[in-house]
Amino acid sequence: MVVDFRRAQSHHSPLFIDGCPVEIVKSTKFLGVHLVENFTWSLNTSSISKKAQQRLYFLRRLKKAHLPPPILTMFYRGTIESVLSSCITAWFGNCTVSDCKTLQRIVKTAEKIIGVTWEETRVPIGNP
Repeated sequence: MVVDFRRAQSHHSPLFIDGCPVEIVKSTKFLGVHLVENFTWSLNTSSISKKAQQRLYFLRRLKKAHLPPPILTMFYRGTIESVLSSCITAWFGNCTVSDCKTLQRIVKTAEKIIGVTWEETRVPIGNP
C-alpha cells in the first residue's frame, strides 16, 4: 500500500524487492486492523462488528442456559468487548457517526441480553 499525502495525485513507479515488483493494494490487514489507502475506518469497523455479532450468538446461548449476570458480563468482556476495543486508540478517533452507532448498537444489545447496564457493573475510577 502506498501512502501519499500530496494533494496532487501522481503515478508511483513500481517498487522492486529482489527483482520482483511489489503489488500495490487498496487495503490490507495488519495486526488485525484493516488499513485502507485513504485512511477511512469503515472496513475495519464492519469487520469488528461482524466478529462481535458472531460472539453475541454465544452470549445469547449462555443466557438461555440461565447463567447469572456476572458470568455473562465476564464472557462479554473477554470475548466481545476485547474485539470492540482492539487497537481502538488508532481508529476510533476518525470513525464516522454511522460506524460509532453500529458499535454502540452491539454494546446495547449485549446490555439487553445480560440484563444490566454497564454503569451498574463498573468500578468508579479516581475520586468521586
